[in-house]
Amino acid sequence: MRYPIYIAKRYLFSKSNRNAVNIISGIAIVAVIVGSMALFIVLSGFSGLKHFALQFTNVFDSDLKVNPAKGKTLSISPEQFVQLQQLEGVDAVSKIIEERIFLQYQGKNHIAFIKGVDSQYEKVIPTDSILFSGDWMIPNQDEVVVGFSIVNKLSLPIRDYGNLLEVYVPKPGTGQINILDPSSAFTKRKVVASGIYEINDELNGKYVFSDLEFARQLLGLDSLQVSSLEFKLNPGAVEETIVPQLTAMFPEEVVIKNRIQQNDALYKMLNAENLFTYLFVSLIAAIAIFNLAGTIIMVILEKRGNIRTLFFLGLTIGEIRKIFFYNGLMMTLLGVAIGLFLGSAAVLLQLKFGLVPITPTLPYPVKYNLLNLLLVLVTISALGALASKIASLKVTEKLLD
Repeated sequence: MRYPIYIAKRYLFSKSNRNAVNIISGIAIVAVIVGSMALFIVLSGFSGLKHFALQFTNVFDSDLKVNPAKGKTLSISPEQFVQLQQLEGVDAVSKIIEERIFLQYQGKNHIAFIKGVDSQYEKVIPTDSILFSGDWMIPNQDEVVVGFSIVNKLSLPIRDYGNLLEVYVPKPGTGQINILDPSSAFTKRKVVASGIYEINDELNGKYVFSDLEFARQLLGLDSLQVSSLEFKLNPGAVEETIVPQLTAMFPEEVVIKNRIQQNDALYKMLNAENLFTYLFVSLIAAIAIFNLAGTIIMVILEKRGNIRTLFFLGLTIGEIRKIFFYNGLMMTLLGVAIGLFLGSAAVLLQLKFGLVPITPTLPYPVKYNLLNLLLVLVTISALGALASKIASLKVTEKLLD
């Protein structure tokens, strides 16, 4: 084993008698450098985009969310709520009431969801991080906080006490709608927008935040009914131990979702795009790296005289093949090491100086991830080893004739 590695090392660092072989070998190493560098930069860029996209939803999502398995509401008594707050690992719990509503302002309409929250909600979600303008609503003042997209669609200013925002919700029941007075089928309340929140394009047009009692009165719910419960966990809390305890505390069947499960579709989409990007760039890198096989074959032909000598000195065909396999593997490892160094430098420079901007004030997001580093190392090394193995099989007894 020692002799094939030693000879392969000599072939790697010693110049060939033929200048063409030296040039081709250099091109093969450059191909490995470029392939590994490109793959690492692309993966780092996509990791940055993924983090950039998720940071807007993560600030809005709670650590855990409890929803009813059946129906729209679940019942929570004051005693149960106190027990939930005292559960080990739980920092805060907020009651939520959520339902679809119809908004009208100065002849303009929009369908959204009202999200009634209690005083604990600001401990679960950092509301100051999503508030774009104005103030968070004051309980029992008929104030709401609306999304940026809703404001644009309705041309709704904040604190417009002269023209209030009208909120409609269907009244519970199964009776027929009065054709002469369709509005009688809806509960109507007038509110003022105290502030505007900004998260992302989808959520900016979805929710209208109100205090819990306003939403409860609007929907005609009793004091025990809530749509969901949202939890803020302590930094050291273990989610796997808290979820079974929560499940046992509810007499009715509930569904408990963590932060990722609340955005399951988004995470699946981003992971699928990441996988497709990795496979696509790896394919391009594979095409470039398989130039290595041609280079090794050229070296085999150029070293035919040396191969005969080694064979007559006692090395087997398998050992001679190992020489050229190790030669190609060393070329790959040298190229991937340089490529990862250059790729890391490019990513770190982008993180520090924002050399490539999306807008004049927003640099292209990248994320330096050791997992991406390991993934590129394994991928390029495997491709280089495969190309080297295929090329080394060209060493046969027929070549010695």
